[in-house]
Amino acid sequence: MRTLVTLPVELVYRIFDHESDFTLLCSMNDVCQRLNQILHTYPRYLTLTILDLTGNQIGVQGAQYLANALQMNTTITKVNLCNNEIESKELEHISKALRTNKTLLTLDLGKNKIRNCGIQNIADALQKNTTLTTLNLHSNQIGNIGVQYLSNALRMNITLSALNLSCNRISNRGSRYLEDALRENKTLIMLNLSSNHIGAQGVFYLMNGVRRNTTLETLNLWNNTIQDKGAQYIGNTLQINMTLTTLNVGRNWFGFGAAQYIGNALKTNMALTTLDISGNYVTDEGIQHISDGLSTNQTLATLDLARNDIDTLGAQHLSEALQANMTLTELILNENHIGPEGARHLGQVLRTNKTLKILDLYRNQIENQGTQYLADALQANTTLNILNVSYNRIGDRGAQYFADALRVNTTLTALILSANPIGAPGTQHLSAALQINTTLLILRLWKNIVHNKKRNIL
Repeated sequence: MRTLVTLPVELVYRIFDHESDFTLLCSMNDVCQRLNQILHTYPRYLTLTILDLTGNQIGVQGAQYLANALQMNTTITKVNLCNNEIESKELEHISKALRTNKTLLTLDLGKNKIRNCGIQNIADALQKNTTLTTLNLHSNQIGNIGVQYLSNALRMNITLSALNLSCNRISNRGSRYLEDALRENKTLIMLNLSSNHIGAQGVFYLMNGVRRNTTLETLNLWNNTIQDKGAQYIGNTLQINMTLTTLNVGRNWFGFGAAQYIGNALKTNMALTTLDISGNYVTDEGIQHISDGLSTNQTLATLDLARNDIDTLGAQHLSEALQANMTLTELILNENHIGPEGARHLGQVLRTNKTLKILDLYRNQIENQGTQYLADALQANTTLNILNVSYNRIGDRGAQYFADALRVNTTLTALILSANPIGAPGTQHLSAALQINTTLLILRLWKNIVHNKKRNIL
């Protein structure tokens, strides 16, 4: 009877073709010398760089097989173990491999059950590992003690550049440990702490670390409880920090006071290119402070102000800022209340602005009248590429305004009109305009009221 050991090489290859990457990597190695020789000439094995084991429930034994394979493998650069119910026992094996592996760059351990006891194994391995650059630990019930283990590792690790700790149980105390790590670490570029329990005091600690850090470029603090006091610490840091380029502080209970601190920082900051303040309570009063900073800022390219209770006056403040600003390319105002008059202010600035490429006005009650202001501006504008006005009560008349603009405009590549009461007449206007326009690539009319017989027009 023939076995894998006695079969011709080509036939063994065909059997390998039907095996999973995990089986090849973890079950075919070291069975015998001949099978090793065949495996190490098998093309798929030789070029295997990504191992995705999401939701496989590999268990302790599977983790042991994987660890043994990673200690010998020289091609795998990314392993995804997300959603495997991995706990401390599995991590003992995985961490053992991390201590010696020289090729793995990315390890995804998201949505497991690592907790504080399991993270100690990972932290110990990070102190010796010299290749891993990206580590994802989101949704792992990691608390402050676990962060202490990681922070100690970050003081010694010289390769990790991206660390995701979102959706864990980190509070102010954990931030204190991260402060120490940020002071000494020289490689971390991205830190994600979104959806934790960090308050103003925790941000105070983090900003102390950021002030002394010279490498961190991206900090995500979305969905914590920073509030206005924490925003003050952030604003003070941004006035002197020269490395942070991306900051997400959305959904943090900011009011207009927080906006004042952030706005003041924008006047002097020369590094930040992306700022997300979405999901707060900035209101028109706060937007005035943000706009004051935006008027003189020379680096910010993307500003997300979605869901901030911004009305017509806030849109006016932003429009005035955009007349002076020369760098902003993307403005997101989703789910505010700027209305037709707010659209009028934005339309005025679009006539002359030379930098804005993306304008997102999803759910802003613009209606047909506001659409006319925007469409008229598009006839003069030469830079805007993407305009989202979905869910804005735009009807057939509004569609006609946009159709008139599309006959003239030569730069818009995407127009999003989804979920508006546009019917067959509006569709016909747009269709006729597209016979002339040669630059629009995307026209989205999802969830409108176009009759079936008109759907083929576009």
